[in-house]
Amino acid sequence: MSDERDEFNAKVIAEFRANQGVCGGFFEGKPMVLVTHIGAKTGTRRTTPLVCSVDRVAGTDRIVIIASMGGAPTNPAWYHNLVAHPEVTVEFGTETFTARAVEQHGDERRRLYDQQAATMPFFHDYQARTERTIPVFVLERAAA
Repeated sequence: MSDERDEFNAKVIAEFRANQGVCGGFFEGKPMVLVTHIGAKTGTRRTTPLVCSVDRVAGTDRIVIIASMGGAPTNPAWYHNLVAHPEVTVEFGTETFTARAVEQHGDERRRLYDQQAATMPFFHDYQARTERTIPVFVLERAAA
């Protein structure tokens, strides 16, 4: 990850934590989550701020994140980290919990992607910019 990206993320993370999960700028009005994960190659703990959506299934709220990287031709580093080490720590609003990141496929992936893109249309633009299928994860809460 570049120093510029690290610096940007550090500012967003600080703002998120100082404002109970609310951020301004590009992120204003969008639901946000911080995902702390383990580096696939380094084993280093990293925290990544992401926009998210909440999917309600059978009375349970599931947090959905999308590995778009702005429509880049490759997946973001955090995608590889979640595949290698799916156990994560999630900060959502004022709540912190452990979860398992589960990649979605097929119809469910499409449904969740379209659901998030319906409220954040830039995700349609991201998919149009790349030939890869942009990955979608559900963050499943660990049993208490």
